[in-house]
Amino acid sequence: MPPAATTARLEARISFDLHATIKRAAELQGRTLTDFVVSALQDAAHHAVEQAGIIRMSMDDQACFAQALLNPPEPTPALKRAFAKRKKLLQNP
Repeated sequence: MPPAATTARLEARISFDLHATIKRAAELQGRTLTDFVVSALQDAAHHAVEQAGIIRMSMDDQACFAQALLNPPEPTPALKRAFAKRKKLLQNP
C-alpha cells in the first residue's frame, strides 16, 4: 500500500490575463508561480477565517453589551442552581 499523501492537489481554470498577472507578480517577488499562488491562497484563507471569528455589532448593540457588563442582572434561580451543581461536581473527593 503506498504511503499517505502529505499534500493535496488544487486545480483552477483562470483567464489568460489573470495567469499573466499572477506570473508577473511571482516573478517580481522572485518566487515560483506555485509558491506565489499557495502563499496568496494561504493568506486569503487565514484572513477569511479570522474575519469570520470577529463579532460585529452596531453602536446600539455595543452600548447594550457594555451596560450588561457594567450592570449585570441578578442571577436567576436556574443560574444559582447551575452554579451550585457545578461547585458540587468540582469539589475535591
